[in-house]
Amino acid sequence: MSNKILTFGEVMMRISPSNNKTLQQSKEVEFFFGGTEMNVAASLSTFGCDVKHITNVSNDFVGDSAISYMKSLGINISQVNKNEHPLGLYFLEVGSAVRPSRIAYNRLNGSFANINPNDIDWNAALQDCEYFHWTGITPGISENAYLALKQGLEIAKEKGINITTDPAYRSNLWNYGKKGQEVLKELVGLSTIFIGGVNEINEILGTQFSSDKDGFIEASKTLLNTTPSIQKVFDKVRIGKDASNQLTKGRAWVDNQYIETTEIEVNQVVDRIGTGDAFAAGLIYGLMHFDYQKALDFSNAACALKHTILGDVNLASVADVLEVVNGNLGGRIKR
Repeated sequence: MSNKILTFGEVMMRISPSNNKTLQQSKEVEFFFGGTEMNVAASLSTFGCDVKHITNVSNDFVGDSAISYMKSLGINISQVNKNEHPLGLYFLEVGSAVRPSRIAYNRLNGSFANINPNDIDWNAALQDCEYFHWTGITPGISENAYLALKQGLEIAKEKGINITTDPAYRSNLWNYGKKGQEVLKELVGLSTIFIGGVNEINEILGTQFSSDKDGFIEASKTLLNTTPSIQKVFDKVRIGKDASNQLTKGRAWVDNQYIETTEIEVNQVVDRIGTGDAFAAGLIYGLMHFDYQKALDFSNAACALKHTILGDVNLASVADVLEVVNGNLGGRIKR
């Protein structure tokens, strides 16, 4: 079995005050590199997979630092290009208890938004590839990003590659004349594995299914009937008691049957950023190594663990995740 996985999307710098401070009261900040598809790549690399990330970064020391960070995580950066636009960034104030986290983006004129689709050799990038992962954020950033992604998906589909999609819709994007619903429906139609729930299906299909179990099953059936390329649906369910306490659960519709995981509670959240990406990475790894139930259990455990890790990237190992899958939730010190 090949472990070659390809991801495509923006790499950003995150700027955040430490210790749950607001930006207004802080005199110093921390920074991290992230980006939803790169987060998936980093987690898969930590799991021991051979993964390549395609992106653009700025042609300066900030872009060099982003490349160095990806290399340090074991990601293949052979098709990372540079241009003269700044690296995208975002500001995060980390919430606590009843105070929610807040994010402000600065990305729409960044290096990735100005990517040139002609600079990507998709045939070379997809050589011997088993999985190609994308999210709905990428085509919302710019028309060039959309065109580049579409080219890659068309070639990947021709090659029979498993194409996983988390078609997240972000209303603050889609400022270049395309309608998010139409583009996401088109690109999901080139994909094979859907990582999303009722909200995403309703957004793409214009439906109004409920978010309970029956609604999820009917929404999944409708998606599979209207989008023949999609073969499986996996959903991360998160129930937030407050900013510091989260419940996570996975559910899926595969082979005409419903499966779900048990709930995992994280009552001291360290960082919620990247938890959905941890779920996606866990799922891809799980599908490559386990049956559907264990793959879903693995992805939910990976998601739960990411809530305890500072930064955008899930640095938990396969062994760490399997500990949680096997019910070891006590957090006892390992000596």
